[in-house]
Amino acid sequence: MTVLVTGARGAIARAVTDRLHAAGHPVRAASARPVELTPPPGVEGVELVLDRPETFPAALAGARQVFLYPEPAGIAAFVEAAEAVGVEHVVLLSSASVLEPGAEDDPPASHSLRVERALADAPFTVTLLRPDAFAGNALGWAHFIARGVPVPLAYPDACIAPVHPADIADIAVRALTGDRLAGRALTLTGAQSLTFREQLAIIADTIGRPVAVAEITREEAEEQLARHMPPAMAGSLLDLWARATVTPVPIADTTASLLAAEPRTFAEWVRENPAAFTAR
Repeated sequence: MTVLVTGARGAIARAVTDRLHAAGHPVRAASARPVELTPPPGVEGVELVLDRPETFPAALAGARQVFLYPEPAGIAAFVEAAEAVGVEHVVLLSSASVLEPGAEDDPPASHSLRVERALADAPFTVTLLRPDAFAGNALGWAHFIARGVPVPLAYPDACIAPVHPADIADIAVRALTGDRLAGRALTLTGAQSLTFREQLAIIADTIGRPVAVAEITREEAEEQLARHMPPAMAGSLLDLWARATVTPVPIADTTASLLAAEPRTFAEWVRENPAAFTAR
């Protein structure tokens, strides 16, 4: 029974594909740009574009399990096609933002929420993975750190629990290959609460030189973030960080609670990616 992995150019989907293949599970990697895929030898790469139903048959042929990236465009037609070919279980990489107040009107939250709702009445089992902050979000600071420039932050004391992407991949694979996590909605975090200042201190320790913080106003942060994302999304992120300054993001499910495995730490992620913060 083939496992279809969508969004297969993404870091987590690549890790899921690699783990499934290494364990001997038949797996197919799907992407809107399949020519850019680099799956393991023997893993088929196919085109899948959710707003182009003509790409569904080849991607879904023989699939019984699907690892799904959240894309609301065409999701209703995809659910119908998945049902028609006998898909039994979908594991959705959603977001913890769907649980926040006003999620329906929040751009990043509503993106995932619309997909969750489309899957709610599906005839197959659905597992929702709702990760909070990724450890890899620290890459947003890499430009400043590599150049020795203070990292500008409006809320340097926002306290979150960044989750290592490899932990998400491990949980996804367990959900795709066993019954224990089937049908559950799981909020995923790392096991350690860290402020942005503390994360930057870990990076500094790893690369062997100080990393300074430049406190900026919310308005300045909005202007800076809006260069890389829609203004509404920038505002949503800043609202989250403002709340996390007052009330730390709580620790939720981790590999410890779900897999009886020690969660990977933010420090581990930094040690795995030091070049991101030193390349000039």
